[in-house]
Amino acid sequence: MYRLKDHAADDRGQVGIGTLIVFIAMVLVAAIAAGVLINTAGFLQSSSEATGQGASDATSNRLQVVSATGTYLGDDGVGVVSLTVKRGPGASNIDLGTTTVEWVGPTGSFYQLAENGADGNPDGRFSIETVQDTDDSSPVLNDQEDRLKIQLDLGTDDGGDLTDGSTPFGNELGEGESATVRITTSSGSQTTEEILVPKTISGTSAVQL
Repeated sequence: MYRLKDHAADDRGQVGIGTLIVFIAMVLVAAIAAGVLINTAGFLQSSSEATGQGASDATSNRLQVVSATGTYLGDDGVGVVSLTVKRGPGASNIDLGTTTVEWVGPTGSFYQLAENGADGNPDGRFSIETVQDTDDSSPVLNDQEDRLKIQLDLGTDDGGDLTDGSTPFGNELGEGESATVRITTSSGSQTTEEILVPKTISGTSAVQL
């Protein structure tokens, strides 16, 4: 006996295939979107870690000034300012050869680089002298017990460098005058020291600042 073709079954089969194609397309889109999200999350994580590390270094890799003295005392005042420095608590190695020093005094603002440090055109160059360094790491402070001295040569040469390797800048610091010294390490950490010359320095060879 002749049977009519079941068109309803064919329609259901076509609908099923169409649904499967749509489902596969949705899965592919979701997989691509997930890949993009994973890559973006990884990039953001790397960026945040780098930013966090930079902020941590700028906060923790600080110098501490142990003492500040003035020497080469002439008629015009203090000719050399010496800052003995060490690593701050929790700081990693600090290379004084890559630090910059800003001097803000009565006659203006001046920038200095280390004697054998980076190339540039600073107002002067400071010298580095070893005070305590058991493994000869100078100019790098790589131990909490290390002590190095930053020497700033003020005024003119008057026949030669007052400190080995340094070049003079600005003017000598007179009695009762003050200045601000800002030391910036390669990680961006800053240490600020206020310098104040006593009101009377005559008859002395060195003074605490």
